[in-house]
Amino acid sequence: MEEYSREPCPHRIVDDCGGAFAMGCIGGGVFQGLKGFRNAPQGIGRRVAGSVAAIKTKSPVIAGSFAAWGAVFSIVDCSLVHLRQKEDPWNSIVSGAVTGGVLASRNGLAAMAGSAIIGGVLLSMIEGVGILFTRFAADQFRNPAPPTMSEANGGFGDFDSSSGFGFPGVHQATATS
Repeated sequence: MEEYSREPCPHRIVDDCGGAFAMGCIGGGVFQGLKGFRNAPQGIGRRVAGSVAAIKTKSPVIAGSFAAWGAVFSIVDCSLVHLRQKEDPWNSIVSGAVTGGVLASRNGLAAMAGSAIIGGVLLSMIEGVGILFTRFAADQFRNPAPPTMSEANGGFGDFDSSSGFGFPGVHQATATS
């Protein structure tokens, strides 16, 4: 499965890193805003202030983590595309596994292995769902099978059973008399 709408590889790294940063910033901002609102003292003013404070302190950290993940993933993906000379779901699956391992490398070998497995499984599930949706969409827009002889003649058998005027089943002898 090829993705024709993506940027070519050197620019894809910056594109994916920026997209991941934006996603982390927005998603982290929403999540941290709700968390800060819930954990703040009573009173709407204090809760809003707690929400804003949580967004300002935590959202950039989450966005940076997402950007790092997107950059490493994209670098590995582009490297695999260059080495294998093709784009397919295996590149994304291996990229997810390698990214999980690389980003967990400071926590030791066991953490690297666990994160690599989780990254590979997660990306394989994402790719699998993408393939299923693509096949489902392709089945929806598939051309119908051409009609058989009996269906083309309204189910009355051969070509002689039609008058030729669009009235199936009326023979020429009865149409002219």
